[in-house]
Amino acid sequence: MSDSNRACRRTLTIAAAALLVVTPAINAEAQSSDVARLEARVAELEALVRELVDARAATPAARSEPVVESESTATSKYTFGGYVEANANISDYGSGDLAPASAGTQFYIPATIPVGGEGEGPDTDLESLETRIFFRHDRTTEAGDSLTGYLELDFFLSVGGNERVSNSFAPRIRHGYIKYNNWLFGQTWTTFQDVAALPENVDFVGPAEGTAFGRQTMVRYTRGPWEFAVENPETTITPFGGGPRIVTDDGAIPDLVARYTHQLDNGYLKVAGLVRELNYDFGGPSDTEIAYALSVSGKHMFGSDDLRWMATAGPGVGRYLGLNTSNGAVLDADGNLEAIDQFGAFASYRHFWREGVRSNLTLSYLDIDNDTALTGSAVTRSVYSVHANLLYDLMPRLTVGGEIMYAQREIETGQEGDLTRLLLTAKYGF
Repeated sequence: MSDSNRACRRTLTIAAAALLVVTPAINAEAQSSDVARLEARVAELEALVRELVDARAATPAARSEPVVESESTATSKYTFGGYVEANANISDYGSGDLAPASAGTQFYIPATIPVGGEGEGPDTDLESLETRIFFRHDRTTEAGDSLTGYLELDFFLSVGGNERVSNSFAPRIRHGYIKYNNWLFGQTWTTFQDVAALPENVDFVGPAEGTAFGRQTMVRYTRGPWEFAVENPETTITPFGGGPRIVTDDGAIPDLVARYTHQLDNGYLKVAGLVRELNYDFGGPSDTEIAYALSVSGKHMFGSDDLRWMATAGPGVGRYLGLNTSNGAVLDADGNLEAIDQFGAFASYRHFWREGVRSNLTLSYLDIDNDTALTGSAVTRSVYSVHANLLYDLMPRLTVGGEIMYAQREIETGQEGDLTRLLLTAKYGF
């Protein structure tokens, strides 16, 4: 036991003994008529108390109060949100039909438009698969560091569900990442995509053929208007002569992306560059090919209205454009990779008729430069789509509306297929 603790205990012992001795005496004297003797005893008690106080004040341990650390000034914020959305899609394919539960029935995927068949009349699909939920935690430390954890789920492209009885679709991960100051680690939108330029369409993506689009795991660093990322590599290949897509899952070098944002008085411009290695190695022939692409996009305000647009091009851009309508490369007869050139673009104008009531007109196009001697003639040559909608906010966070879209796909043989789709929606954000 330290000297300060022993001194403190000794002081408390003396005080307790004094109270035990003096208190009965006071009570006894109070019963006596000798008031003078009682006053003397009280004076002695006061002197003893002063002595004890002086002794405690002189003890170092008594003078020093225990140090209590102040609570951390770090702040935390938990956020929960998302939206519930119910959609009705009425689709008419001019040259065939889609299989039940096809991904193309859930939202517009250009490569799924049937070509070369006979139309079978309209199909109606009612679904709530776009419904999503997110959880977020933001923390700022007393040192000024910021930390964010984010998780978001929806139900598109879900396994395990069907439309026969219960429609019990499993959730899937959309985003799951950590942000620490300027660094991001995890899955989110590819840095090559400008999410803010996406138009307000009822369809999940809208102008899918003309859009750079993707989510994947990455490490990204942001400093001012600049963003630099290394992202998950994946190569998709067309076999020599055509056939089912080859997904190689090869490649030791991550995809490299850089993006710059330039602010304007009425909006912004973004320029993103992509460099990646296409890789093919199946134990026999193997090859690598360097691919690159450029994407320019922007948003411009005209009062309450706005114009959004994007243009993307490059040899080997592949899966980053048009929801992988075309692959990044094709194999030649010797098993060597040849990058496939693509160009895609869209423009969308949003007009507010009055507060809470607006329309979006969107045009989108994709052109693919195939070497048909390698790819064959059954691959997509071009796709375009037109979208027009009317949306109305019944009350804050509750939106209803409808959209009509028309899309056409052409393959290298010259055959065409088209899609006309009416979309109705009700959406509540929380």
